[in-house]
Amino acid sequence: MLRVPYETLMAEFVRILEKYGIHGDDARLAAKLWADASADGVATHGLNRVERFVKYVKNGTVKVDKRAVKVASFGALERWDGQGGPGALNAWICTERAIELAKQHLVGVVALKNNNHWMRAGNYGIEMTKHGCIGILWTNTVPNMPAWGGKEAKLGNDPIVFAVPYKQAPVVVDVAMSMFSYGKLSLYKDQGVMCPVDGGLDENGNITRDPAQILKTRQPLPMGYWKGSSLSLALDLIAAALSGGDTSLEIGKKPFETDVSQVFIAINLEAMPDKDDIERRIGLSLEDLKASTPVKEGGRPVHYPGEGMLQKREDSMKNGVPVDENIWRKVQEL
Repeated sequence: MLRVPYETLMAEFVRILEKYGIHGDDARLAAKLWADASADGVATHGLNRVERFVKYVKNGTVKVDKRAVKVASFGALERWDGQGGPGALNAWICTERAIELAKQHLVGVVALKNNNHWMRAGNYGIEMTKHGCIGILWTNTVPNMPAWGGKEAKLGNDPIVFAVPYKQAPVVVDVAMSMFSYGKLSLYKDQGVMCPVDGGLDENGNITRDPAQILKTRQPLPMGYWKGSSLSLALDLIAAALSGGDTSLEIGKKPFETDVSQVFIAINLEAMPDKDDIERRIGLSLEDLKASTPVKEGGRPVHYPGEGMLQKREDSMKNGVPVDENIWRKVQEL
């Protein structure tokens, strides 16, 4: 796989953003969010989504001159309107505001409506941990997953992030409610490999690991089967209720995925009176988890979610960010 220096990736992203109407600090921030995702091994929500972002700018779905604005305040909870602006920039604005509210009230909640795809969700959880906050955030999506027992896509796969501060590598759980995100399925398809576990249904209703079949039927399995299906519905309804925005049902009636509803919750761990003891017990739990015996003798050691991210980031900064050569070429041609 081709390796591209992080600075080169950043410069190319800034060039594209400025070409399509996003300038200055906003261009550098959006470029950093894309580049960080790729450097951390999540190119599916970094480099690999740039071409789609440009498509949505061109067709007017993403309004490059709009940014999230506050529309209502209820103490520690605020409602914001993304106005159809760039999803990652709006999500960053709401992340920073949730942190500010958490510093004032211990807990800060920002509910955002009318946003576009926020690219890599983990970016915002990581930012919260840098300010000593626990982060919980999620988004609804266009219907792209069947409810358990059904065939038609009625639910979104509604990615959610849990982030916990811990030394240099925070705990970061960034998961969709489907077994595999559509970005991951597309990656497996392009690489010509099967999903490592059952991922969805084929045209005959049989469970399959073939990403091409799952993308064709749009019938990914919910994570945990009926459990993931139920969680998806709850996340969708809560996000829409808190933000006053659209549900997945309403998003699905639009020509493109837009006007999603999102929630950003920050909890100021540093303000807790037993902060030091909390950090100590977090450390003990993580070290105990890492001491697990691998299933296979000589197999990969067990690590906590987020730990591998730091290792990938260090490798990317030293040796260049791994990129798909075909996707990199297409991005350069934008």
